[in-house]
Amino acid sequence: MADGSEKNAVVSNKKVILKDYVSGFPKESDMVVTVDENLKLKVADDSKDILVKNLYLSCDPYMRLLMTSRSLEIFTPYTLGTPITGFGVGKVIDSRNPEFKEGDLVWGTTGWEEYSLLKSSEGLFKIHHTDIPLSYYTGILGMPGLTAYGGFYEVCAPKKGEYVFVSAASGAVGQLVGQFAKLMGCYVVGSAGTQDKVELLKNKFGFDDAFNYKEEPDLNAALKRYFPKGIDIYFENVGGKMLDAVILNMRVYGRIAACGMISQYNRDQPEGVHNLMSIVYKRIRIEGFSVFDYYPQYSKFLDFILPYIREGKVKYVEDIVKGLENGPAALIGLFSGRNVGKQVVVIAPQ
Repeated sequence: MADGSEKNAVVSNKKVILKDYVSGFPKESDMVVTVDENLKLKVADDSKDILVKNLYLSCDPYMRLLMTSRSLEIFTPYTLGTPITGFGVGKVIDSRNPEFKEGDLVWGTTGWEEYSLLKSSEGLFKIHHTDIPLSYYTGILGMPGLTAYGGFYEVCAPKKGEYVFVSAASGAVGQLVGQFAKLMGCYVVGSAGTQDKVELLKNKFGFDDAFNYKEEPDLNAALKRYFPKGIDIYFENVGGKMLDAVILNMRVYGRIAACGMISQYNRDQPEGVHNLMSIVYKRIRIEGFSVFDYYPQYSKFLDFILPYIREGKVKYVEDIVKGLENGPAALIGLFSGRNVGKQVVVIAPQ
């Protein structure tokens, strides 16, 4: 592969294309890896485009929602026959955008391909702190980190001593929410899908306790066991039966930050929630949010999180696969819990 030093070079560009819209669980065969042989490493002079060499790509559950033809409020579905998109880290090869120059390292939405021609700089952040691994900008210093920060501190409005429950707690967002809660002096329990992940939550991330939801036939009883006094804050990543059980165990004036509902993404018909009257009795506040709400706070978030990373007070676990051709399998693995920590695809490590 050529890099930015080879002006006017023509290179091949490997990419992951969505072949068919997905019903049920996605399969590797829903995507195909193709190669475009004629990509010029130069941006048109009369444009404001940015040409980026992608270094790291992020696998995130929301991407499943874009694999259907139906439109969503904040996302546009993928277009068949074109590269799927997601968050990633890249290096600017050429630019006609005054905000970005050749050699800049950036993170934001990009294509699942070796090189992406970005038509807009909206949501593209310049990377200034390179003493931290660049892959962290797909996770703790990127979208998942800002999601955890905004969702926990702004939506949940935590107070010291409160009881916090995090579902999908070993994932990219959950592992951070739990650690933020501990920094606040809260009592934190997480759920995950394997015993290894449960141990990770307790021994690596410092959760007070954790359980494997697959080994709990009665989630309501499990939550009563771990939270005999009830739950003040629930950081919601799962939905379905877990949400139903949590509502029964919330305390008066409890808060639920609805970040995602991965148990519902592969269902043709959403699962119902039955215990909604508890919201009335207990005056529970449920609030959905999007990471885009917190983009204006990104520099404030960096000021908050960077010292914790450098001092080792916040830990982060990545699950890394190498090669764009292995990206589809890594992405699909999210929905069977195959990943341990933040799933990252390395294309061209720096």
